[in-house]
Amino acid sequence: MPLLLHLETATEVCSVCISRGTEELARHTLTEPYQHAARLTLLIEAATREAGVQLSQLDAVALSQGPGSYTSLRVGTSTAKGICYALDKPLIAIDTLRALALASRTAEDPLGMQYAPMIDARRMEVYTARFDGAGQRLGPTEAKIIDERSYAEQWADGQALVFSGNGAAKCQSVLTNSLAHFRSVDQSAHHLIPLAVAAFSEGSFADLAYFSPEYFKSPNITQPKNIW
Repeated sequence: MPLLLHLETATEVCSVCISRGTEELARHTLTEPYQHAARLTLLIEAATREAGVQLSQLDAVALSQGPGSYTSLRVGTSTAKGICYALDKPLIAIDTLRALALASRTAEDPLGMQYAPMIDARRMEVYTARFDGAGQRLGPTEAKIIDERSYAEQWADGQALVFSGNGAAKCQSVLTNSLAHFRSVDQSAHHLIPLAVAAFSEGSFADLAYFSPEYFKSPNITQPKNIW
């Protein structure tokens, strides 16, 4: 029953939880947007205190690896790597979209339902991929501009899709097919637990020296107009 620290910093939400096996011991989430750099270590401290454990007792650190916000992913990655290097702990990298897809399932979902979690990439663009009910990928991650023609191929085949994540709400007005289902799923470190436990049992760890989050696109950096 590994003792794991989970960090979710891929979006505007900053979330931390600690689990022993699949049992969550503590969770702290900050919904005030983009406070990761200022608050992440404080959330970790609060979670360890609530769980009654110390960082030295951890078996590994699990990190939501993206895609998502460039700056937020960098903060999460540097924090996770710092803990792992200092305490000689392994790092587990979890696909943010896969974790969201699994969190979007319900017990009532029929077999064959597909899941398309969406991370906001500004305007009508999202980072997304399709998954089956077991969390297996059905296609690559895309930076996809959503319009009325999106997913026409799947719907022509009668395929129902569940949309979730912080990029889904803005797409609801254009994805109006009856086979489109929208679910509000909060971004949370809690969603990393089952995937992280499975990765730990398989010994599937990231290379600390070379691991980089899945930014997917370069940051949008502009030249300041007034340089003086």
